[in-house]
Amino acid sequence: MDIPQDLRQFGSLVQIITSLRGPDGCPWDREQTHASLREHLLEESYEVLEALDETDPTNLCSELGDLLLQIVLHAQVAKDAAEFDIGDVIEAINRKLIYRHPHVFSSATAKNSDDVLVRWEELKKKERKEEAVMLGGVPKMLPALAYSQSVQERVARVGFDWPSDDGVLDKLAEEIAEAKAVIAPHERAVELGDVLFTLANYARRQNIDLESALRESNSKFYRRFSYMETLCRERKLDLVKMSLDEQNKLWNEAKLAVG
Repeated sequence: MDIPQDLRQFGSLVQIITSLRGPDGCPWDREQTHASLREHLLEESYEVLEALDETDPTNLCSELGDLLLQIVLHAQVAKDAAEFDIGDVIEAINRKLIYRHPHVFSSATAKNSDDVLVRWEELKKKERKEEAVMLGGVPKMLPALAYSQSVQERVARVGFDWPSDDGVLDKLAEEIAEAKAVIAPHERAVELGDVLFTLANYARRQNIDLESALRESNSKFYRRFSYMETLCRERKLDLVKMSLDEQNKLWNEAKLAVG
């Protein structure tokens, strides 16, 4: 089986995937379907996000390659089933980008990014079927916080938004008070959901990706608690048997040591 000469070319990747899916290719690759590849696509997407959070260009380059592999593999599965091929995928996104950027590729104008987003939503509305709803295009498989910010961003583009941050913060305080007031577990879950939804809205208004912010907080907690465990091993301490005050002292040490 011939190996492509120039491995920097996109066509070389397509050729390799075609070979892997071919009669003399890899048994695993030949068995794959769109359904079987779903979890791999999701996993690779999250690994790209992790590389972005780590700000490691080398790792990001590698993870983007893994994600690109999934896209080309899906396109090859579709080609084998006579559905579409990678050329159709590329043509479709090129047409979409040109259509949705008339201020670049046509005579329309956009003064700032807000103008771009408003026009983007107008163009998307024209693309949707008449009975389609605006929020229908937001993937329901998104993590809950990301989905919340996405739907609130979309409705804000058509003016359905708080006039100021103060209104959102007042609403957040109201939702927290309601969560504290209820007793039934189910009702408390509902109220806490409203708290998170309102918090996601405030984060959106501050141009903060709440999903990324929470991932960073999770990573910070992981570093600190792992350092606490290291200190316990070094000092022959049993974390379980320590008082909360003793644990908090270790926590403060970890904060100073690992940030």
